Amino acid sequence: MSLNNSSNVFLDSVPGNSNRFQVNVINESHESSASVDNNTDPPHYEETSFGDETQNRFRISFRPGNQECYDNFLQNGETAKTDASFHAYDSHTNTYYLQTFGHNTVDAVPKIEYYRNTGSISGPKVNRPSLLEIHEQLAKNVAVAPGSVDRVANGDGMPGDEEAENKEGEDKAGAVKFGWVKGVLVRCMLNIWGVMLFIRLSWIVGEAGIGLGVIIIGLSVVVTTLTGISMSAICTNGVVRGGGAYYLISRSLGPEFGGSIGLIFAFANAVAVAMYVVGFAETVVDLLKESNSMMVDPTNDIRIIGSITVVILLGISVAGMEWEAKAQVILLVILLIAIANFFIGTVIPSNNEKKSRGFFNYQASIFAENFGPSFTKGEGFFSVFAIFFPAATGILAGANISGDLEDPQDAIPRGTMLAIFITTVAYIGVAICVGACVVRDATGSMNDTIISGMNCNGSAACGLGYDFSRCRHEPCQYGLMNNFQVMSMVSGFGPLITAGIFSATLSSALASLVSAPKVFQALCKDNIYKALQFFAKGYGKNNEPLRGYILTFVIAMAFILIAELNTIAPIISNFFLASYALINFSCFHASYAKSPGWRPAYGIYNMWVSLFGAILCCAVMFVINWWAAVITYVIEFFLYIYVTYKKPDVNWGSSTQALSYVSALDNALELTTVEDHVKNFRPQCIVLTGGPMTRPALLDITHAFTKNSGLCICCEVFVGPRKLCVKEMNSGMAKKQAWLIKNKIKAFYAAVAADCFRDGVRSLLQASGLGRMKPNTLVIGYKKNWRKAPLTEIENYVGIIHDAFDFEIGVVIVRISQGFDISQVLQVQDELEKLEQERLALEATIKDNECEEGSGGIRGLFKKASKLNITKPTPKKDSSMNTIQSMHVGEFNQKLVEASTQFKKKQGKGTIDVWWLFDDGGLTLLIPYILTLRKKWKDCKLRIYVGGKINRIEEEKIAMASLLSKFRIKFADIHIIGDINIKPNKESWKVFEEMIEPYRLHESCKDLTTAEKLKRETPWKITDAELEAVKEKSYRQVRLNELLQEHSRAANLIVLSLPVARKGSISDWLYMAWLEILTKNLPPVLLVRGNHKNVLTFYS
Repeated sequence: MSLNNSSNVFLDSVPGNSNRFQVNVINESHESSASVDNNTDPPHYEETSFGDETQNRFRISFRPGNQECYDNFLQNGETAKTDASFHAYDSHTNTYYLQTFGHNTVDAVPKIEYYRNTGSISGPKVNRPSLLEIHEQLAKNVAVAPGSVDRVANGDGMPGDEEAENKEGEDKAGAVKFGWVKGVLVRCMLNIWGVMLFIRLSWIVGEAGIGLGVIIIGLSVVVTTLTGISMSAICTNGVVRGGGAYYLISRSLGPEFGGSIGLIFAFANAVAVAMYVVGFAETVVDLLKESNSMMVDPTNDIRIIGSITVVILLGISVAGMEWEAKAQVILLVILLIAIANFFIGTVIPSNNEKKSRGFFNYQASIFAENFGPSFTKGEGFFSVFAIFFPAATGILAGANISGDLEDPQDAIPRGTMLAIFITTVAYIGVAICVGACVVRDATGSMNDTIISGMNCNGSAACGLGYDFSRCRHEPCQYGLMNNFQVMSMVSGFGPLITAGIFSATLSSALASLVSAPKVFQALCKDNIYKALQFFAKGYGKNNEPLRGYILTFVIAMAFILIAELNTIAPIISNFFLASYALINFSCFHASYAKSPGWRPAYGIYNMWVSLFGAILCCAVMFVINWWAAVITYVIEFFLYIYVTYKKPDVNWGSSTQALSYVSALDNALELTTVEDHVKNFRPQCIVLTGGPMTRPALLDITHAFTKNSGLCICCEVFVGPRKLCVKEMNSGMAKKQAWLIKNKIKAFYAAVAADCFRDGVRSLLQASGLGRMKPNTLVIGYKKNWRKAPLTEIENYVGIIHDAFDFEIGVVIVRISQGFDISQVLQVQDELEKLEQERLALEATIKDNECEEGSGGIRGLFKKASKLNITKPTPKKDSSMNTIQSMHVGEFNQKLVEASTQFKKKQGKGTIDVWWLFDDGGLTLLIPYILTLRKKWKDCKLRIYVGGKINRIEEEKIAMASLLSKFRIKFADIHIIGDINIKPNKESWKVFEEMIEPYRLHESCKDLTTAEKLKRETPWKITDAELEAVKEKSYRQVRLNELLQEHSRAANLIVLSLPVARKGSISDWLYMAWLEILTKNLPPVLLVRGNHKNVLTFYS
């Protein structure tokens, strides 16, 4: 079924050619088909050429009135039709119709269900058909029922999904969700119009004046507006869950920043409850003072009233979000009436009592006098700003309940920004009005009027007939500077302002009391701090954090006992400013990382403006209270280090990850612009470990000289049928890389599928790495079973060494006595673990069944067993179980297990013997030097062995010592071996001859015809001519083993120059015999051969 791509595909079709058809415009309306037929020259949109096997081609379509065509379905690439009168391949008759796109095909059309997360509350996640399912042929025995493929492929759900979806829908329907007005706008306005509006704004205007007062409000608004814009951008970049600011920061910057600021932010909200409640209690205490009804004293009365208030608020919160929302709406109505009452009061003519307290309606003289600052002792611009700024913290009130909003992406930006605008207008309006109506100091005495003839001190009050000059020498109780209840005095009806104060403070306290547990619960659910998991549990249809409410209540009570609002406010300012700074920085960081996933729907933002907002927040923190800022950052830094150390198992696609990628990419590209220099050489290794867990010792020794200094890639070649190999390879990639990370091995995992092992390694040698970070060294384990291995395995093994040299890549062959492969041990361990899990599951099922009384009986046991996938044991499983249970511990080859971990252990005092026989550029010397820098090998000294002449041993020793000193490589001793080239003893040579005997051709003992025939049949065997030609080299390998046995038998590690087999001259079996005899009966050996390019230099 391949498409004919011949040159005539796109030519006009020839009439009568049955192998061509044209796609015409199909009229899907209810008009008569005759109107279509009248079009004698329809437009040609596309022509497609098909092969002769038209039985494998079809087109299914329909028009209104031909509903029987809906029953067509796809089966194994063919069309099945119950109505025999219809021929599916007839494209030239009235039965050929256009089908709705995306139906009766496994290939899926775009739908939202494919992009949801697993467990999404907005709907079920559906898995689209995999590329393998679309790409591979359909199985012959799979029957596709009408509509079933379409339903699964296009997101209509999988069998069994309906029940889960319905249950999820019921849970969702029971939860209370809020829109942008009730959920965000109302909450933000109530929280911003808190304590400051009614009982501190007049004092701020008195201290800073109207001008600086407006600037203070403006500076706060700049901070909150920039934060609101950044928050809006983050909110509209994806679905927002519960957790408010913590959720936004953690999903943008990662768990390290999110986890650290989450605790601070939740704590700040808990302390804010105390701040607002203290503001409420202050108002009540002032009322008690006026009526002489004090309980104890002002401070203790604030504590008593505050404690009672927070208990009541806790009850409302625990009752549920629905009750809390209703309370907020009522409080907002009261608050709006109170604000309106204030503005009305400013135009109502003042009476003598109010004038004596400093209120004179709008007066230009008062406005002029109050325009500039008049700071009292100990106060200044930033100290006043510190008192006011907590009013701005209300912008997060809506975001903090993001999990309870219907559409957080729309509600948070719209509600927050509108709330900032409305409240800013109100704050500026109140500040200007109160500054234009009320003087700074007033005695409250109606007798302090100016009698004609008295000298006026030039103040605005003096010009209006009142003398408040004694306030300069003694404290007064009224005026902007002294009376926190100025707004009550100015308003048309005082009790309404008191109600407004109650409304503002209680609503803000209620919002913070709800926010803190919600944020804290989201933090605990993410399990970043495992000790806090207890507080993650929710109750009821809205998943209320009752445990978090209790904790917030305890924190709020502790701060209420302070009872001083001015003490609490700067602490809150710093905590919230830290949160604001990170929200702004999150927006900047996400933009700067340039991740394609950063696509905010809210486009009114700029990364540099967000960065300015973050810097501004940090600066304001230090200006407000430097020591509180330092404490905040120390706490945040400590929590950041803690979370980083714990490494929570989460992946939120943070901008930190994106920026890491961009930085890595930029650095990799920058490296390509710089030529390699010998001083910067480092071993960058491809290690043929297979699965990294199957040859841990090979990986450990390589990791020892690449960790923190070079590239290490663990490679595996899958050999076999391509389809099976690719499937196995893809399924294990993530698992094996995760194993490396879990075991703290700084390496990558790479795999290829190939027809043979050598082809796969050749692909890895050529294609692995990136830019300058390409492998320059191949590390392989010694093939211990080479004598029993098939011919192809030996050819592949020696072939990859030749390939590495062809690509100018160094080679390291590692040999240990027990070998590297522990896959059989791992298989047995896995089997034992599975059996143990099944045993525990069965025991748990039996135990549960025994706890049941009467009903269920043995039937219940089978039911539970079936849920656990426990079936009746088969004889095969019994046999397996008995076999494994009968195994002795020693049968797991403990020596192999111990050998696999020998390079993980700290090497004691000993030596690394370096037999630097041939100059390969210095790699043979560099690798052992790097090993001595590692903690596990630092107690090992280098002993250098080189070949030389017997009559020049001292001179060559001095020359080598000089060279090593120039290389700045420390060594314990240098040995010049002068007898390398003498013949080995007869016993050693006999062992070598016996080793190669099975692989020799012995053609010299046969006649010419027989010898030629044997060469053709077994070209891989060692010929007598070859053996004679390289006899001196063979002597050398045997002799070297004797010397190694003599000098290095007790070494911790031997590093030895790898002999090179010249292509076409040395047969594979002879080369393997060389390696065998060279490294036989020795400690761990590294056979090293560099690419003969300098890796060491003595130049600076």
